[in-house]
Amino acid sequence: MTDQLLGTWHLASWTNTHPDGSISHPFGPAPTGYINYSADGFFFVHIARAHRAQTPSTDPFGGTRAEDSAAMKSHLTYAGRFTFNGDHVLHHVTHASFQNWVGGDQRREVTLKGDHLTLSAVGIMLDGASVTATLNWTRANNG
Repeated sequence: MTDQLLGTWHLASWTNTHPDGSISHPFGPAPTGYINYSADGFFFVHIARAHRAQTPSTDPFGGTRAEDSAAMKSHLTYAGRFTFNGDHVLHHVTHASFQNWVGGDQRREVTLKGDHLTLSAVGIMLDGASVTATLNWTRANNG
């Protein structure tokens, strides 16, 4: 089953379900992103709000504090090694835009059906609330 997980996946949707049953979309209704699981045991994730604002500077380190804060709050990226256990995957985080994840594991419940992958994080703290984050992915095309 690990072979089914391997490869690059394109983000189709991200919803957070709150304890009261309400649904939110942390990066809006059409976030973008990729997740990749490689045969050598590494993964990377990059997720962003669609249509992120550009800054006036052409220097990636030249933004104002407000611009840098807006950029940080509009994307999430992390990487490291992974362990796939059939019904869940553990992301062993070595690099992350949210530094507190580095050195820890992020558990994701897994549902795999053909070219569709659903990863769910149950009880994850996001935007001040404990939610179930559900990310739906489709296998990325070669073209």
